[in-house]
Amino acid sequence: MKHIISILIENEAGALSRVAGLFSARGYNIESLTVAVTEDPSLSRMTLVTRGSEDVIEQITKQLNKLIDVVKLIDLAESVHIERELMMVKIKTTGQSREEIRSMADIFRGKILDVTPTSYVVEMTGPSSKLDAFIAAIAPDSLIEVVRSGATGISRGEQGLHL
Repeated sequence: MKHIISILIENEAGALSRVAGLFSARGYNIESLTVAVTEDPSLSRMTLVTRGSEDVIEQITKQLNKLIDVVKLIDLAESVHIERELMMVKIKTTGQSREEIRSMADIFRGKILDVTPTSYVVEMTGPSSKLDAFIAAIAPDSLIEVVRSGATGISRGEQGLHL
């Protein structure tokens, strides 16, 4: 099962390396990872996506909590949350396919960021499944490049990751 783990971590050199090292040393995979400073410049919020059984995820969270840089963490899969991912996709276009791609971007609520005589760059945000569906709807030989941020998430309601 996919788990989105949000971590408040001290904003210091080497903190990211220690988290990545923990995963690497135990043979766990990080599917995506985003890190940015919070409203408190001494803290960063790290969001990582991984997969595993409940036992594996429990082991990961216990090990993460032992790291000196980790202030607090939550597994968003344990509560109702909002998940989003950013994707930019560069698509080959010809005269006939240009309107089709524009229409498909509209249907998926994407935004065309760049237009050249032979390509479009489409920006899209949403759950990973929506982005996957957009990619699946595009002819594979039309895809030039796909860039994805990886999932990030936040708890719904008043519950949150804060001190």
